[in-house]
Amino acid sequence: MPSFSRLNRRAALRAAGALALGGLPAVRAAAAPLPRIMLSGPPAIVSAPLIHMAETNALAAVAAQTGFTSWRDPDQLRVMALGGKADVLAMPSNVAANLYNRGAGVTLLNISTWGALWIVTRDGARRTLADFRGEEIAVPFRGDMPDLMLQLLAARQGLDARRDFRVRYVPTPMEAMQLLITRRVRHALLAEPAVSMALRKTQSFPVGLIAPELHRGADLQQEWGRVFQRAPRIPQAGIAAVGAVRAQPAVLAAVAEAYARSVAWCRANPLECGRMVAARMDLLTPEAVADAVATSQLDAVPAQRARAEIDFFFQQLFARDPALLGGKLPDDKFFHAP
Repeated sequence: MPSFSRLNRRAALRAAGALALGGLPAVRAAAAPLPRIMLSGPPAIVSAPLIHMAETNALAAVAAQTGFTSWRDPDQLRVMALGGKADVLAMPSNVAANLYNRGAGVTLLNISTWGALWIVTRDGARRTLADFRGEEIAVPFRGDMPDLMLQLLAARQGLDARRDFRVRYVPTPMEAMQLLITRRVRHALLAEPAVSMALRKTQSFPVGLIAPELHRGADLQQEWGRVFQRAPRIPQAGIAAVGAVRAQPAVLAAVAEAYARSVAWCRANPLECGRMVAARMDLLTPEAVADAVATSQLDAVPAQRARAEIDFFFQQLFARDPALLGGKLPDDKFFHAP
């Protein structure tokens, strides 16, 4: 087994290599680097910075290796969080709180996705949620994001998502997207980059010959800002540390700093970011990811600084169904305090 001094030398070389590849400045070194840090996230825009961190080994100062693996649905996410399959996971904020309140070791590091949900539609005249009354909408992840957002925003406007819309639940966003571009539904609730992927697919050969022309319909972020003016952003998703790594402040600081820098890099280099993400995520293209980076509200805000907005969001979920958060609002220990 290599000594820690050799690992430190390797870490330094990797950090230099990351900079040469357009990576990030090295974060502060920990006294004893970990052998490996595993990052994980869904095929959504919140994962783009994690993939960049893995590609550039941005955590070289605190870990000899930085890996990335994807999760496909909330059930797999929960298994990974509880089973120690990853150290840092991108996840919806309410799922992080639910896991924490049920006794899983979870520390929320930041919120980085502030609304990336759209109803993509064949009818360009439908621009608000109310415009879809009576319509069938394909919705992924029943009982999780984005279904929760649809229910919450509908209720706030005097609508019942299950009664006033014909909701067609599907297992994943990609399946919702496929139903949309093959004309089996007229509308689908999608998160970026599935939104941009659907729009690009319908303009390309051979899919463009059979797929409908699609439009960005209701922007759920705008809907939220209109009905919840007190806290107009949706703290939709971020990254959380799980398991033993939560007890290592230097590692958590390094992860938070590297993620914020990777967000900035992705925003400044959307197509290069898209290439990295597409290489790791099936069905995505570099161009669609670049579009998603440009249109998404991607902003890494530390959990403590985002606390007021998170608390407001959680209060809305709790009022609707306390089980969404594991039966109670999370206490102070849930929020990472550097």
